[in-house]
Amino acid sequence: MAYDLITMGRIGVDLYPLQTGVPLARVTSFGKFLGGSATNVAVAAARLGLRTAVITRTGDDPFGTYLHEALRGFGVDDRWVTPVPGLPTPVTFCEVFPPDDFPLYFYRLPKAPDLEIHPGELDLDAIRAARVLWVTGTGLSAEPSRGATLGALAHRARSGITVFDLDWRPALWDDATRADPGTARSHYAEALRHATVAVGNVDEVEIATGTREPHAAARALLDAGVELAVVKQGPEGVLAVHRDGRSAQVPPLPVTVRNGLGAGDAFGGALCHGLLAGWDLETVMRHANAAGAIVASRLECSSAMPTPDEVAAALAAGAVR
Repeated sequence: MAYDLITMGRIGVDLYPLQTGVPLARVTSFGKFLGGSATNVAVAAARLGLRTAVITRTGDDPFGTYLHEALRGFGVDDRWVTPVPGLPTPVTFCEVFPPDDFPLYFYRLPKAPDLEIHPGELDLDAIRAARVLWVTGTGLSAEPSRGATLGALAHRARSGITVFDLDWRPALWDDATRADPGTARSHYAEALRHATVAVGNVDEVEIATGTREPHAAARALLDAGVELAVVKQGPEGVLAVHRDGRSAQVPPLPVTVRNGLGAGDAFGGALCHGLLAGWDLETVMRHANAAGAIVASRLECSSAMPTPDEVAAALAAGAVR
């Protein structure tokens, strides 16, 4: 049976401080959680009832074992999560300064295993058959992951829904690209040629298109080949523009932010759920916004992903309480 959603990309262990508003140097206790944007999207969609799987790689170490156990616990198929001998499973620390400051510290050296996804190892039949394929910008940051990501997109050939999460994390690219982010644009352009949906915040759409203005960026993403462009604008809400002329501008759901990390992944899982359900564009965006707001109100990410009832309750209340 085909998967509703296959995601491809980053995985790791998130270590979040259990004290908020405290610099990392003075934090005394942490919570351990499954992390990584593509992985969190698969978890978010599974929580909403979709059959999901993730393509990624871990270290052959106890943290890798933990990630397999966590994925199974969340109902995400881990058959394509394989170990890379000699590379450690990535760990990410964060600081939590609500409402809008959440620095991340990535430990992915000498190289993250999830960048060692090889084209020849992909189950291309499953990738083509999935109702949704989700790939990320981070997957383009290094070889062989870049070739595997673009190869999966090309083989899928825009069958079904193919989402390119622009996912710009400059710390995960090489020094030359960090110095000149525009050099990543050709890789983004290649991915956009094969995608049907592009989603990103204003910083990410600027990397992909050269402009931060949401409407202009959405038009540029459509010109690059996608059918639906979704531009997340933080406190200004989200803009969605379809090639057929439909559009929706949806304000954010009021929320007291505890940790903004993971909200975008919850948005992504709900976006996939709504698109597969065939909802109108505004309804999809409202549900995705609500899912993101719920996770922003919680400390953790993967284990904070909401259920359909929680999303419905937040929409009915008009806020996350």
